[in-house]
Amino acid sequence: MLKGINPLLGPELLAALRAMGHGDEIALVDGNYPGQEHARRLIRLDGHGLIPVLDAILSVLPIDDFVPEAIFRATVKQDKQALDPVHREIIECCGRHEPSRNVVPLLGADFYPRVKAAHTVVQTSEPRLYGNVILRKGVIYP
Repeated sequence: MLKGINPLLGPELLAALRAMGHGDEIALVDGNYPGQEHARRLIRLDGHGLIPVLDAILSVLPIDDFVPEAIFRATVKQDKQALDPVHREIIECCGRHEPSRNVVPLLGADFYPRVKAAHTVVQTSEPRLYGNVILRKGVIYP
């Protein structure tokens, strides 16, 4: 345990976050996602839902402000406008940490290749479908 660090951020996840460079992406996926097949590096957080993990990661991870879009979510099938409750919670959580950034919906054809290219995939036990998000790491300014 560390002071001021969310206990969901265990040694493996903290190391991955620290090892990421500017522009690297981390994907947080639900329990149904094929994480083992899609991940270059897979960290499992079994027993934890997406939103607490997202909140913990955003408490330490800077989001890229060099690009217009740096936070992405999965869509319900092919409908970019549909917002399931999990998407509303993703948007709310990201808004608390990054109020000036939008959460961009990505169709599966665009989302899956980004997950496969991500620095790390964090597999949660989120039971809700389409509970997936990608974060692009930014910089810490001097």
